[in-house]
Amino acid sequence: MTTAIELAEKELEKKYSKLVGTAASNMCAHCGWCIDSCHVYQATHDPETSPVAKAERIRRVYKKEHDWMSKIFPSWTGAKKLTEEELDKWVKLAFRDCTLCERCVVNCPMGVETPQLISAARAALTAAGKAPEILTQLADMAISKEENAELYRDFFLEQIKEIEKQLQENMKNPDARIPIENEGAKILYVPLSGAHTILPEATIFNAVGESWTMSMFEASNYGVFLGDTAKAKRITERIINEAKRLKVKEIVLTECGHAYTTLRWEAPKWFAGPLPFRVRSILEVLDEYVRDGRLKLDPSKNPEPVTYHDSCNLGRKGGLLEEPRRVIKAAARDFREMTPNRLQSLCCGGGSGLVAISEWSESRINAGKPKADQIRETGAKTVVTSCDNCRHQITELSEYYNLGIKVTSLCELTAQALVLPSVK
Repeated sequence: MTTAIELAEKELEKKYSKLVGTAASNMCAHCGWCIDSCHVYQATHDPETSPVAKAERIRRVYKKEHDWMSKIFPSWTGAKKLTEEELDKWVKLAFRDCTLCERCVVNCPMGVETPQLISAARAALTAAGKAPEILTQLADMAISKEENAELYRDFFLEQIKEIEKQLQENMKNPDARIPIENEGAKILYVPLSGAHTILPEATIFNAVGESWTMSMFEASNYGVFLGDTAKAKRITERIINEAKRLKVKEIVLTECGHAYTTLRWEAPKWFAGPLPFRVRSILEVLDEYVRDGRLKLDPSKNPEPVTYHDSCNLGRKGGLLEEPRRVIKAAARDFREMTPNRLQSLCCGGGSGLVAISEWSESRINAGKPKADQIRETGAKTVVTSCDNCRHQITELSEYYNLGIKVTSLCELTAQALVLPSVK
């Protein structure tokens, strides 16, 4: 019978072998520049939570088998064989103490991709059956929904009809629709679970007269958080197949950081080439609507001070930095930047699936203190963030640190400022 260690070693070998010769595997100069860039270290001041310390724990296991000097003088290089005890320590290292935010990468003079090593450790832990159970369950549920689509269909359509009634009431327009299975539509919009990622977007699409249809699947992909490429591909493929079947021109993803980076950047690599349609975030679409004058917005409808939290996946990893800011400035009267922001924005502490793991809520809230301090300094009353994980985390930070803020999405802020067309 294959042991957990053997499963972990096999997966680590597979993932790490792709990193050999890259900055992630052998370019770390141990200069320490990454340490203060990490929000977890800033909150805990525990050297073991620093990016360099976490990465080195993983490197030394790989060195034991693959570095010639480590085979001869393991005490010099710190190389160690993977043990059950070490693997158990990796759980906190890879899942609790790192959100894969990549702030360490942009501050590393050597460009060391520590998050790639952490992802390799996550994959090894998942293979060994040691990943957080809730993340595995959520990934399996997404796959199950596709396998049993007909069982979910009626309930899903019933939910959408209720949201559609609310949409018509809000817009004072009985013709406003949330289309499903609309073949040949320009846009396949992929939401998350919950009306808060459906109603504002439907309001905006109807207001501009967009050709769109809504996906039956959620954008979230917990296979990515697990480092489980097979599951991540399977979850992504549901949406790709739906888009192909409906012959849409583009997929537009809701305000979800990891969903965007997965479908926009990883999927073409997984499926051997460019996808047959465009992939964009709703942030890009909103920015286009504002630029082209398709959205009429009244910023006086959002009079309180507003700040924006850059999702690590959308901003630092995805490059969507100016698009949300242009929309906010069009939709709100008083926009205030956090410092630092954009590429140097601090992670909120809840990303990469951590917000779903209840047993680590205390350490997660503690790791979010640097972000809470940032928010407080702006004096803003509303925080806009374009990621559901960030939204949940910052809401909890507000409650715990008494920030007294409202947390909302860019689409909700935009819908609030919308000047609706008159209905004849």
